[in-house]
Amino acid sequence: MDVSKKTDYAIRMIAELVEQEGAVVSVRTAAEKRGVPYSFARSIQRDLAHAGIIESARGSRGGMRLLIDPKTTTLRSVVEALQGPIKVTICDHSGPDGGFCPFADDCHFRPVWCEAENILRHYFESMTIDDVVNHHRYPVLSKGNDFELVNPREEPAKAERLEESDVTVELTSDEETSRA
Repeated sequence: MDVSKKTDYAIRMIAELVEQEGAVVSVRTAAEKRGVPYSFARSIQRDLAHAGIIESARGSRGGMRLLIDPKTTTLRSVVEALQGPIKVTICDHSGPDGGFCPFADDCHFRPVWCEAENILRHYFESMTIDDVVNHHRYPVLSKGNDFELVNPREEPAKAERLEESDVTVELTSDEETSRA
């Protein structure tokens, strides 16, 4: 999965709106503060408004205002609103007729790609915009194989990646457990 440049810029602009807590912010101001090219920011403004994430107002006091609640809106919902479903494979539409890949049923790797998609969806779903922007928290994989929100500024030890010796990988094919 690639996060598009447009999505990256849009999320930066959303962060500016979250920090302004309901205020109307001009597109130019948001773009300049977040390093987004202004010409691209205008296009992003339309996409964000079309997705129902912001409302736009024209005129000398115009700009953008956040419509979503950052405390309940997940990063997944914003990413998918901007660039569609989170995908790491094209198995579901790479067949000759635009349908499933003709090798899908016998493919050894399809379950791997599908699980990677599930993990990414779960990861992006496990944080809200508020978590990231206002609390500087992001999910890390805990020892229980679930994501835990951490703030590296407050808990630097938790924010560090797990060392290889701390990760247990279960092999389902022969029910053995090994250290990764």
